[in-house]
Amino acid sequence: MGNGFNTLDLSVFLLYLVGVSAYGYYVYRSKQQAQVTTQDYFLAEGSLTWWAIGASMIASNISAEQFIGMSGSGFSLGVAIAAYEWVAAIVLIFVAVFFMPIYLRQKIYTMPQFLEQRYNSTLSLIMSIFWLFLYVLVNLTAILYLGALAINNLTGGEHFHLVLIGLAVFALVLTLGGMKVVGYTDVVQVTVLIVGGLATSYIALTLVSEKFGLGHNIFAGFQAMMRDADDHFHMVFEKPGPGASQAYIGKYLALPGLAMYAAGQWVANLNYWGCNQYITQRALGANLHTARTGILFAGLIKIIMPVIVMLPGIAAYVLHKNGSLQAEMAPGGSFNPDNAYSAILNFLPNGLKGLSLAALTAAIVASLAGKVNSISTIFTLDIYKRYLHKEATEQKQVWVGRLTILVAMLLAVLLTWEDVLGIGGEGGFIFIQKYTGFISPGIVAVFLLGMFWKRTTGTAAVAGMLAGFLLSVFFNNFAPSVLGHDNILYTAFPNGQGGYEIPFLICMGWSFFFTVVLMVLVSLAGPRLNPKALHLEPGMFKVSPQTLTLIVITLLLITALYVKFW
Repeated sequence: MGNGFNTLDLSVFLLYLVGVSAYGYYVYRSKQQAQVTTQDYFLAEGSLTWWAIGASMIASNISAEQFIGMSGSGFSLGVAIAAYEWVAAIVLIFVAVFFMPIYLRQKIYTMPQFLEQRYNSTLSLIMSIFWLFLYVLVNLTAILYLGALAINNLTGGEHFHLVLIGLAVFALVLTLGGMKVVGYTDVVQVTVLIVGGLATSYIALTLVSEKFGLGHNIFAGFQAMMRDADDHFHMVFEKPGPGASQAYIGKYLALPGLAMYAAGQWVANLNYWGCNQYITQRALGANLHTARTGILFAGLIKIIMPVIVMLPGIAAYVLHKNGSLQAEMAPGGSFNPDNAYSAILNFLPNGLKGLSLAALTAAIVASLAGKVNSISTIFTLDIYKRYLHKEATEQKQVWVGRLTILVAMLLAVLLTWEDVLGIGGEGGFIFIQKYTGFISPGIVAVFLLGMFWKRTTGTAAVAGMLAGFLLSVFFNNFAPSVLGHDNILYTAFPNGQGGYEIPFLICMGWSFFFTVVLMVLVSLAGPRLNPKALHLEPGMFKVSPQTLTLIVITLLLITALYVKFW
């Protein structure tokens, strides 16, 4: 395999491939005797257990952009990047307690179905089409490109297109069996992901320990890392003052201190974890208790994910700062913080290299499988069944879903083959955040007001969706030149390219705020009684003692982490 991989590494990696494929086939065969229905294929017929739901959500969430991109952010920004993970754990509590009872009572398969029930079919169709384009052109292509690039770099750097095809085919093998196969194989994937990721973090800490002459001790390595890179162990960046370096301003633009906790961080996470077909689909077929437990289990796993995807990046920073990893961080003479994860992997002993490659592959394939399954679900149920063939049988819909999977993956491979969309130019993680973030404010406003304010109208929802997008474009691209660099709403900072920029998360927060104001005003001009309003019954948000225990444990752990690294 090259680049230090030997027969043992190859054997470990092949064992993973064969094992996951065999398990997926076993799950598929266990249902083959009965006729497969749409509920079975798209929602696993409600057969996913809580641990399968939670593991599948995490496996689909953690992909190459986390392993590679967040390790790179750990190198550049430090522990503050963990805000994405730890705020997500809190948001998952909100989703489990408040969103899931509503979704399950509405008996929906997809997010567009909820929009149609609450608002109208026009909004549902618009969002179905938009989500399909977003999932295929942004998410699927970015995951595939980053995954192929990362594995190619780890295995010699000469087989990008072969790796690209291999990832696509492996994901197809798992996805064509339906959500049940995806869900249960994701349990294996997330196990491999965590074990392999922890192995990488272990080696990273021992490398730091040895660098400072402290022996082979991960605890000593962590303490040395905190001493040598104190600036990398703070959750909040202070607002840059006069004379601040461009490097520090860049950090603040990415993670704008306390302001992001009052704005975009919550909007981004609510959109991803609460309004996203890609994530919620795992829980839509379960009963409420199982769905809630699975989502809260995912929240607990999110708390430890920074150890896997961020810590190696900080370790790489300390090693590079002290003279190590010079060639590994700049292969071909071009330095890039996103090389941090692969730089650490070069030092893994044989056998563990194969395991870590399997972990990275597991993360990529699980995300690809989950994403393409959601694409298939939205197209089949919200477009094909409703508008193209209303009389389609259950079996016909399943086959259309499988065909959609093949077409979506083929399109993603073609777009990624020569990086037509320019994903590599700005980084995959930024690519996804940039284009998804433009629609997050509108989506979150539409879902939140639709659920919890009866007077919200369909007209207000359409206006809010459009306004959220336009406001995001304005704040991100035009506000500094139109409204000035510093006013009551924001402060724009030099971006190092001759212009000024508002922190992206601040833009998202103000876009959300003004979108909500607009929707409220439009709704107040409409009827007082809205026939499409949801009628929330008293007690539907009540939680069991077990659920409450999981919530308390999650909040205590997050509080302790923020106190430690504030």
